[in-house]
Amino acid sequence: MIKRDNVRVCVPRYMQIGKGSLNQLPEILSIIGSVKSLLIVTDKQMVKFGYVKKLQEILSKAGLKSNVFDDTIPDPTDTVVLNGVDILKKNKNDAVIGFGGGSPIDTAKAIAVLSQYSKNIQDYKPPSTFDKKGLPIIAIPTTAGTGSEVTHHSVIIDTKSNNFEKISCRGEGFVPIVSIIDYELTLSKPRRLTIDSAIDTLTHGIEAYVSKKATLFSDRMALDTIRLVQENIYAVDKDPKNLKAREGLMLAATLGGLAFSNASICLVHGMSRPLGSNFKVPHGLSNAMLLPTITEFSIDHAKDRYADCSRAGNFAALEDNDDIACEKLIKGLYKINNDFDVPSMKEFGINEKNFEEELENMATDAEVSGAPNLNPRVPSVNEMVDLYGKAWRAF
Repeated sequence: MIKRDNVRVCVPRYMQIGKGSLNQLPEILSIIGSVKSLLIVTDKQMVKFGYVKKLQEILSKAGLKSNVFDDTIPDPTDTVVLNGVDILKKNKNDAVIGFGGGSPIDTAKAIAVLSQYSKNIQDYKPPSTFDKKGLPIIAIPTTAGTGSEVTHHSVIIDTKSNNFEKISCRGEGFVPIVSIIDYELTLSKPRRLTIDSAIDTLTHGIEAYVSKKATLFSDRMALDTIRLVQENIYAVDKDPKNLKAREGLMLAATLGGLAFSNASICLVHGMSRPLGSNFKVPHGLSNAMLLPTITEFSIDHAKDRYADCSRAGNFAALEDNDDIACEKLIKGLYKINNDFDVPSMKEFGINEKNFEEELENMATDAEVSGAPNLNPRVPSVNEMVDLYGKAWRAF
């Protein structure tokens, strides 16, 4: 049963969407009024390819000062966040820009909050939410996947915990005040990153729609997320410079972020995070490895919802009944992994013995996250162990 009670919706105050929207940032900041000096949180690749220089030039022309923190890493840690806090305090920055993929944006969110409040990442661990306002957060994504530019989440690894626990910080304090959604920034991204990000987005759409916290507000965005990914992922793969397809995937990522941020993710993400933290599998890719198997496990417990997803993504025809639509969805998800060369866990380089040794720990970590409880079919720890094994053998 999908819960449709009243719901509090968290979204950025301003979203500038479309080609060249990066240039509009100073205009939006002038509306906010209080921002004078910004810390740009990014990675060294963004610096290397000149994106950061371009951003600083845009800010400088508007009389805004900026400093750069480019030591972010793919899976943000509390140590990296605190290093960023030190740089921010040294330069007396009064706002933070997350510029890059989901990791720099999540890092920027955490810097904005931890610089003003507790520096212990465990203090932000669910089920608690953090609704106090830190420094203003500006999110500028350069990948079309995580949706972090519009969510109230920031996933940070606690390096002091024994198993390097991923803390999914959440609350209004982590919502960007401004999001710049400029699809031109995604044009230079390599194939693997583009595809994995798109499948991450697809997962957001499906999980937001079947989540027990789904609402009428999130439903429309979730279905449009699925539709836009399917309409554009093959076109982008055929021609990486296809502007229409790039725009479609970027919009899908933003809509997916809005959908899951206000409806939640489920079992795929719950199991994906331990897989990523234990074996360094990039987030989008770990979702792709798990999505078909977990959908197959869950589908009988919400056939009507999964059938809607299938039709929205043109896996099934509108006239197909729910049973046929669900069958086509499962086949379609396996086909996507095959068409886009998603590697198996073994092909990725995970040692089978090490994988088997970590199965119970990963399943337990997934359960603790709470995400599996929002899945249409709630698994036991033993069932999640079996699902990891099936995903290992799936393709």
